[in-house]
Amino acid sequence: MGGGPLGAIIGRYPAAASGGGGGGDGERTMGGGIIWHNRKCRDVVFLVLFIAFWVAMIVNSSFGFNQGNPLRLTYGLDYKGNVCGDKHANPDLRELEIRYWVNPNQVYESGLKGSQFTLGDARSICLMECPFPSEDGLNWVCDYPDGDIHISVDDWIDRDYDYYEFLTPEMRNSSLQLQGPCYPVIFPSVNVYWSCQFIARASNASMRHWQQMGGVNINENILIDKTIHRAINSQSSVLKRYVADIGKAWPVLIVCGGIVPLFLSLIWLLMVRHFVSGMTWITVILFNVLIISITMFYYAKAGWIGHDVVSVVIGESDPYFSFSGREISHLRAMAVLMTIVMIISILSSIAIVRRILMATSVLKVAAKVIGEVQALIVFPVFPYTILAIFYMFWFSAAMHLFSSGQIIKNDCNANCCSYDLKSNRVSCDDCCGYSIHYTSHIAAAILFHLFGCFWATQFIIACSATVIAGSVASYYWAHGEISQEVPFLPVFASMKRLMRYNIGSVALGSLVVSIVESIRFILESLRRKLKLVNTIPVSRIEKMTSFSSNCFLGCIDWTLRSVNRSAYIMIAITGKGFCKASSIATGLIMNNILRIGKVNVIGDIILFLGKLCVSLFCALFAFLMLDTYKYKSAHNRISSPLFPVLVCWGLGYIVATLFFSVVEMSIDTIILSFCQDADEHQGNAQYAPPLLMETLDGQGEMQRLTQGS
Repeated sequence: MGGGPLGAIIGRYPAAASGGGGGGDGERTMGGGIIWHNRKCRDVVFLVLFIAFWVAMIVNSSFGFNQGNPLRLTYGLDYKGNVCGDKHANPDLRELEIRYWVNPNQVYESGLKGSQFTLGDARSICLMECPFPSEDGLNWVCDYPDGDIHISVDDWIDRDYDYYEFLTPEMRNSSLQLQGPCYPVIFPSVNVYWSCQFIARASNASMRHWQQMGGVNINENILIDKTIHRAINSQSSVLKRYVADIGKAWPVLIVCGGIVPLFLSLIWLLMVRHFVSGMTWITVILFNVLIISITMFYYAKAGWIGHDVVSVVIGESDPYFSFSGREISHLRAMAVLMTIVMIISILSSIAIVRRILMATSVLKVAAKVIGEVQALIVFPVFPYTILAIFYMFWFSAAMHLFSSGQIIKNDCNANCCSYDLKSNRVSCDDCCGYSIHYTSHIAAAILFHLFGCFWATQFIIACSATVIAGSVASYYWAHGEISQEVPFLPVFASMKRLMRYNIGSVALGSLVVSIVESIRFILESLRRKLKLVNTIPVSRIEKMTSFSSNCFLGCIDWTLRSVNRSAYIMIAITGKGFCKASSIATGLIMNNILRIGKVNVIGDIILFLGKLCVSLFCALFAFLMLDTYKYKSAHNRISSPLFPVLVCWGLGYIVATLFFSVVEMSIDTIILSFCQDADEHQGNAQYAPPLLMETLDGQGEMQRLTQGS
């Protein structure tokens, strides 16, 4: 490696070496200093790029806040283009949240093959609940009161939407032609995700009264049922409901995605500090218990065990009729996936039992460092707070961006007529419905917002890791002593160096990882879309190619993350830019691959299991919270626990990563510093703290580290 001995740059080096260790970039040793050398700002271009990115994020989010309405994700549109449940609509629809198609013949026509008339063009209004046919007469659902119908909306609701008795003979005649303003309730309907799902079995009493009054023929084909069912279960509708579930379950996200992982991570760090000997066994056993519990919950919600299956019906329904939805299929697919993960996890845990003792020795190193630099335990609360504020802003903006399409009138070219209460006549000029139109600009804004989440998350995690690495390096190169030569608060000293010199380097490192993650996300989305479109059976070669490409990208991602982690350590120690630090770190790893691998890999596995324990507990707690009445009642009803649980799982993992990086970066920094120290002193590390020497000697790892075999 170029640049001279690292010890001459970052610590108290023996007098013979300090004179000849000066490297490039004006670095020099200052007597008695720890990481004292001339630093300068690095990767400034990427710092400017990161600032510009944040400006673009704010502009992009402001577009969503101005154009979006999260109500569109849950509720449908009426024939006027109003969103059901919107208090700003005309009329006021704040209590009218359920979309109901008043004309069954139009629903039937929209389901015919080749028809230009879509379900979005069928006349629909917003109600409080789905109407039901009368057992001995004929119920009516009338249009919003207007014109000569002098009753208020509240009275209209109290009358069960029926003012047929106030109609003039002309109005009654048009109603019998299914042209309004009143329409007969012939078919029973059920509230399925805030839309009235018809049951294609007409009421005999209602149909008989309708025919006796001289009403036009009403189609009783099952196509009426299937047409609405297809619309409710379309991919776009399901995606909107999933996004809306995140908004409805925001208290669950705060508790299970923020507060719970915070306390669990702090408890885990404290246990590592004071109860390190048993932490590896506790982590492995707890992980398997949690993975089994989560799998059982998915089985229950999928309806495979117990009687707590997710229902697509909101409110009460006839038990003789069953309704299915994509949400249940997704839960069953997740249950199968979790079963596979559970089996692999249990077998893997059995396989690593013999290595657990080695993991304990590695954790002891971190425990001793945390015991000396105790500010490391509470430091992650600072990046955690920043990340929490960012996520609150990001989720709110995401909800508005996903609902920021324009409501435009359809061009249906259909011949249909309806009674206009304002003009008191039947109009055939304005019968097309409304739909939400999403442009390519909105899709680009959503993708940019998702990428922004990747980059910001990686950036905050990288900053936290770099600060921790700088603090631990100060400890190591001071012979493991917290003396006057180490800053009184090494964490804040490390943070100051990062903010002053290397924030651009961290921005570059996090950008690289984010780009790779985004490429994987885009390719996976394209693969799924092509799989749905392509009707030709996929050959084995194509399957192997797809699987190999996914594995290849996964390996690149894992390698980049590993290199980045080591690069952040070298940035914190040397003050180099990201590329130079990556080069130093890569060279150090390649020269000492056997030394690092034997000690570090099993430690990383235990830390990974620890992160999964925290995130799985968050998911389990989210399941329990979502199983309460609040999220099963009509107003706050979520379509499925799948997305809120997965988001809590992800947030819990991110929070655990922030806190567990204290242990992770402590181990990596100590090991890298130890290897560099040993290389510079012919295999005898001079800066290794006595506590580190005792821990490694106690497990026989010192000999393996120095010999590399």
